[in-house]
Amino acid sequence: MSDAPVVHVDPESFWEDPYPTLAKMRAEAPICFVPELGSTLFTRRNDIHTCEKNVAVFSSDQPTGLMTVLMGQNLMRRDGEEHRRERFAYYPAVSPRAVKDHWAAEFERIVDETLGELSVGAEVDFVSTVATAISGEAMKVMTGLTQIGFQDVDAWSQAMIDGIANYTGDPEVETQCHNATAAIDAAIDERLPIVRAEPDHSLLSVMHHAGMPEENVRANIKLT
Repeated sequence: MSDAPVVHVDPESFWEDPYPTLAKMRAEAPICFVPELGSTLFTRRNDIHTCEKNVAVFSSDQPTGLMTVLMGQNLMRRDGEEHRRERFAYYPAVSPRAVKDHWAAEFERIVDETLGELSVGAEVDFVSTVATAISGEAMKVMTGLTQIGFQDVDAWSQAMIDGIANYTGDPEVETQCHNATAAIDAAIDERLPIVRAEPDHSLLSVMHHAGMPEENVRANIKLT
C-alpha cells in the first residue's frame, strides 16, 4: 500500500478530461495515491525522468499490468538485458538507415495515393480522411500486416489504447480489446508463413528472422 498522499478522482470525468485534475495534483500533491485507479501517480516530468531509471524499484516488468495481461509482454514491459535484446531485434526495421533506404519511398507512395484519391475541390475532414489513412497504411507496411485495411489499424489501436487504460474494469472495453488483439493474432497467422519464406523489411519479418520467440513478436507487433 502506498504511503503517498491520497487524492480521489471521479473516474468518468478523469477519463473525459484528466488535465485539470493533473494540474491540481502537480501543484498540491505531485506524487499521490489514487484509490479509484489503484495506483500511485507521479505527475511531474522531472520526477518521472528520475524514477524511471531506478528499475530496481520502478520495474517495467509488470506481469499483472493491463498492458501485459491484454497484449502480452512487449519490450516496453521488460528491463535490462531482456529489453536490450528485444530492442536490438526490433531496431533494424525502424532505424534511420531503414527509413532512408526503404520506408521513405513507401511513405511517399502512400501519401501520393491517399491524396490522389481525393476529389479536386472537395472538403474533407483532414484527420479521418487523410491522416488516419496515411498513418494506417504506413503502419500496415511497417508491421508487415499488409492484408488488413487502415480502418482496422485505427479501430484495433483505439481498442487496445482503451483496454490498457481501463482501470475501472469496464467489461465492454475489455472485450473490445480482446477482440482487437485476437484480430491482430489472426492477421499475424496469415502473414507469418509468407515472411518466413520471403523475408522483407517489415517488423514481423525482421523480428522473426532475428530469432525472437513468436509470442514476443506478437506482443511487439501489438505494441507498434
